[in-house]
Parts: sequence; C-alpha cells; structure tokens
Amino acid sequence: MIESEEHSFKLIQIVEGLEHPWAVTWLADGRMIVGERAGRMHVIDGGSITGLSGLPRIHADDEQRIPPEGGGQGGLLDIVAHPGNARNGWIYFTYSSPGDSDSVVTDDRFGTGTALARARVNDEGDELVDLEILYVQQPLSEPGRHYGSRIVFPGDGTVVLSIGDNGLRYTSQDLTHPAGSVIRLHEDGGAYDGNPFVGMPPGNLRPEIHSFGHRNIQGLAIDSETGAVWATDHGPAGGDLLYRVEAGNNYGWPQVAYGDEYSTGAPIGIGRSAPGVTPPNHVWDDTRAPSGLTVYQGDAFPGWQGNLFAGFLRAERVQRIVLEGDSVIHEETLLRESIGRIRDVRVGPDGFIYFLTDRSDGGLYRIEPTD
Repeated sequence: MIESEEHSFKLIQIVEGLEHPWAVTWLADGRMIVGERAGRMHVIDGGSITGLSGLPRIHADDEQRIPPEGGGQGGLLDIVAHPGNARNGWIYFTYSSPGDSDSVVTDDRFGTGTALARARVNDEGDELVDLEILYVQQPLSEPGRHYGSRIVFPGDGTVVLSIGDNGLRYTSQDLTHPAGSVIRLHEDGGAYDGNPFVGMPPGNLRPEIHSFGHRNIQGLAIDSETGAVWATDHGPAGGDLLYRVEAGNNYGWPQVAYGDEYSTGAPIGIGRSAPGVTPPNHVWDDTRAPSGLTVYQGDAFPGWQGNLFAGFLRAERVQRIVLEGDSVIHEETLLRESIGRIRDVRVGPDGFIYFLTDRSDGGLYRIEPTD
C-alpha cells in the first residue's frame, strides 16, 4: 500500500516487456491499444497481447544512435481512441513520418515530420484497416527530434495535436512553418476554419496553427468539465512548463525561456517575459522532462477530482497538481523513482490511473485505491 495526501493506493503492473511504450488508449469494448516507439501497436485484451499490422511508414529511431542531447526521438507517438469509437471505430495516432509507404524505416536522409493518421481495428483484432493519413507536417525537417506529440478532442468535430520545434527553435516563431505549434484540424483532415491565422495576410501563414511558441509538448489534456486544454512543455536545461493552451497565443519559445543552454549553461532568449507572450501557469526550474498529462475525472479517487497528473521522464515521478482556476496552488509527488521514467499518464474508463514507463523493457501499470 502506498500512502498519499488524499488516498492510499496500490500499484499493479499489467503488462511487461514493452519496448519504449509511448501511449495507451481504450476501445469502446474495453480492449486497450498500446504503442511502442519502435513502430509497433498492440491490442491488449485481458491477458492476451496481439500485434497490429497495417501501420503507415514510420521513421523509428534506433535507440543506439540517439545523441546524448536527446536527438532522434522518432517513432510511433500518441494514440487516442475517438470519443465516438463505439459508433465509428476510429483510433487516431501521431508518428514521425519520412513520407508515404507501408513499412517501418529508419532512413531519414530527406527529413522527417510529425504526422496524424486514423484507422480502425479489424474484427479479428490483428490489423489496422481503413487507414487515412490526415496530416503530414510540411516541410519535413532535420535533424529529426522534438516531434511532440499528443492528441486531444475538443468534442466539436475537431482534433488538436502538438508538434515540437524539430530541434530548430526558429520554427516556433515562424507562422509559415507548423513545427513548434499546436495545430487544430477537422476530424477528417484539413485546417479548422476557426483557427486564428486563417486568411490573414501575407497569405502564407499556416492555417492549421492554433497556438505557437512551443518547444516540445509531450503532455496535452483536456478538462471535460471546463473545456480547458492544458499542456506540459519540455524546457531545455531546466524550465519545464505547464500552461493552458488558447487560440492565437504565443508562448514565447525561444525568445522567452526559463532554462539554459545544455552546453554552456547560458540563459536562452531575452528573458522570462516579453510583450505579447503568454506566461506559463507554472514553471519547474529543475530538469524534469514532462511527458504524459491527464485531468482526473472519475469515481475511484474522489479526493483527486479535477486534479492534473503529469508524468516525468528524467525526474521519474508522477506529479499531482491542484488547481484553483488557472493557478497551481499545490503539488504532490507520487511514485518517485519507483517504476522509472514515466512516458504516459491516462485515466481509464474504470476510473483508475494508468502509466507507461519509457524503457527498453517498459511496462503498463495502474493504481487502484485501497480505501
């Protein structure tokens, strides 16, 4: 039993031996879908695990050649079942794409970019069918890192996803380039007509951009009670951020930053604020590397209702974040260095909280209340 401020709980491992798992989601019938960064997707049904064929071409980085500064990072990223999955069967997923083909590759000579696709699981539960590639970031970029990427559904026929700055920095302030942005599309593809830069002069602004000035958002969650979209964004050396994402806002990167250069320790940008830049709601000054974010809405943990839960890779913990309006008024650390690097955090349909650990032999875990 593990004690926390509001609840005591137990930690249960559900699946082991996953290679750098990135995301978990639930089909309407209760089966889970888990993706591995290497470009594999699995159906978990009770004690059985079945691989899915039919994925698009995915640039999947070899773990052995990822530079120490965090380069590479490509592969299968987020997976989220459509809110109407019981009706339409769609699951949406993001990945690093080098183009169009039907096999997993590692050749990135022509650049890569974040892509969004959707598909259905066939009746046998072993293949993706009706695959549609809805969006591919253009232009493709090098050196091939900081892809983001997380997905949320506002519930109005649109889909929102994050794209990292590709390690290039300048793209986050370039409205002719989608990297370093949160983008909003119609669920069947195409830029959302209500996006803030649609039709604005000089005419080459990207219509899919919803907000900009982001570095590498790997936590994105929507509060079903308020409609607020929350994000956790990687800082460089220090300065990881939590903020509310709103249409048209500039979040500052790289001119405004809260961390330092990896190599020299020098501050990045012009400071921690600037005219026209939306400040974060919370800053973690130490390097935590946030990945995975959820808003708790469920019956299993009533004392956590409406709290944010953020996973951290480098800090190897889950953070419970208590909000009052848009302000962070309290934090509590859970599972510190107990199961390793946390890649994803989700609330399951049973009201339990699920975690994926980012390891070559990673696992899927959940916590259940003991009180």
